[in-house]
Amino acid sequence: MSEANPTQAIEAMPNWVINTAALWSYRRRLAQVTSISLVLSLAISFLLPKRYDSTARIMPPGNSTGSTALLTALAGRSGTLAGLGSLAGGLLGGGGNTALFVDLLRSGTVSGHMIDRFDLLHVYHARYRIDAAKHLTRMTKIVDDKKSGVITLTVTDSDPVRARDLAQAYLDELNQLVNRTNTSSARQERIFLEQRLQGVHADLERAQHKLSDFSSTNATVDIKEQARVTVDAASHLEAELIAERSTLNAVRQVYGDDNLRVRSAQARIAVLRSEMARMGSSSKAPLAPDDTTANSPGAIEDGLYPPLRQLPRLAVPYADLYREVQVQESVYQLLTQQYELARLEEAKDVPVVNIIDAPGIPEKKSFPPRLLLSLLLTASAAFLFSAALLIRNQWQQVQADDPGKALAMEITSGMRSTFASFRLRQRNK
Repeated sequence: MSEANPTQAIEAMPNWVINTAALWSYRRRLAQVTSISLVLSLAISFLLPKRYDSTARIMPPGNSTGSTALLTALAGRSGTLAGLGSLAGGLLGGGGNTALFVDLLRSGTVSGHMIDRFDLLHVYHARYRIDAAKHLTRMTKIVDDKKSGVITLTVTDSDPVRARDLAQAYLDELNQLVNRTNTSSARQERIFLEQRLQGVHADLERAQHKLSDFSSTNATVDIKEQARVTVDAASHLEAELIAERSTLNAVRQVYGDDNLRVRSAQARIAVLRSEMARMGSSSKAPLAPDDTTANSPGAIEDGLYPPLRQLPRLAVPYADLYREVQVQESVYQLLTQQYELARLEEAKDVPVVNIIDAPGIPEKKSFPPRLLLSLLLTASAAFLFSAALLIRNQWQQVQADDPGKALAMEITSGMRSTFASFRLRQRNK
């Protein structure tokens, strides 16, 4: 049996054996390239700037019931005043959801303040504010948990202290933005109550002066206990009616005529007017809600207290003046309570965001993983060099008269000549 041709024996071998043999023949060069790649990858990994992550976890506030509870405690002496507490709590109370607070954290207002506060144009080497804002957005990760509503804020920076400060600044800016919005709402209500309180105070002083002048001039006698009790009850009922009218005007301005609160206030006014008519036993029709004569002594006396006409001549005008003073005092007290509550809501400076985990200074870098990066770069360099060696070995085994090889050599030669002529023209210019 004749010996096999070496070329045929090599072709009969598996490809992995041929490739392994080819790489083994270049083992020294492969080892050199791998060593150089390892050194270079270590240098690159150590030259890359470190990055640190500072994380904060917050929980947006829910619907606030503190204002309602406080107003109910201040004015909870009757069902009507408790209703006023609920109404004012609805106007003052505020709440938010997770999506809203995530959008606020990503808003241009917050990022703009952050850029100015930390001079991020210089830190990020950005020419325009929009570029610095985009870089800050890339360095900030905001994740919200759909189930619990907890927002996780992570800020990445090359300085661990600045990473902590940026994360804390996000929380501060969010608090200021929400507080500014809430304060604006409370300020509008405070201004309305302040104007109403000034008018009621003027009416109260005017009524007190009238009563004082009448008593001094006519030496009015004391009113019997039954008349006093009746007048007090009527004045308290009318105070509730005036307070309800003020509340109706405020709610109507905010919500419109078709709102449920407006209809509820109108129903309560109708009940109070019915009680006033029944207490006065008047045959006249109830007064209209916007009747301008409702606050005049004659109109009130005619509509509410016919039995008082049987009292002595001086007792009747005295009772009217006394009742007017009591009404204005009751209204003044109610409005004062609501005004003080509005001032508290406007002046409060407590964080509206509940911080679960405050941002801290990171102790360990988050990027780059030097060992893993060095190994990956070294392995990639060794793989690419091995592939180049195998391609070169395969190319050398192709016959010189192969059409494909001849075409490739011709294209390569043409590209070299074109490049050489281009360099020559560039040099001669």
